[in-house]
Amino acid sequence: MRFLLLVCDDPTAETYRPADDNIADWVAENDRRGLGVIGDRLRPVEDARTVRVRSGQLLVTDGPFAETQETIAGFDVLECADLDEALERAAAHPMARFGRIEVRPFWPLEL
Repeated sequence: MRFLLLVCDDPTAETYRPADDNIADWVAENDRRGLGVIGDRLRPVEDARTVRVRSGQLLVTDGPFAETQETIAGFDVLECADLDEALERAAAHPMARFGRIEVRPFWPLEL
C-alpha cells in the first residue's frame, strides 16, 4: 500500500535541535527496506499559490488558502505492507518529535 506522510510544522512540538535531526538515517532505513518512493522539503508558504476556478474564472492567490500556524514543510511517499508499517516509519521520522506527521493512505482512481 502506498502512503503519503505529510511533514508538518507544529508550534506545540519540542524545539528543533539540528543535532537530533536524524533524517539521513531515516531515509537510509527506508531505502534499505525498499519503502521509499519519493520525498522532499517544500518551499515556505510565502512561495505557495492557491488555484481556484469559480464560475469559469481562474483565481490565483498568494500563499495557502487557510491561515494557520501549522504548515506542510515536506512530504514522503512510502510503499508499506500496511498501515502499521507506515505508522512505525512515521514515528521514526525526526519531525514526529519536532512537528507532526500526518499519514494518509493513497486512494487510487479506478478508471
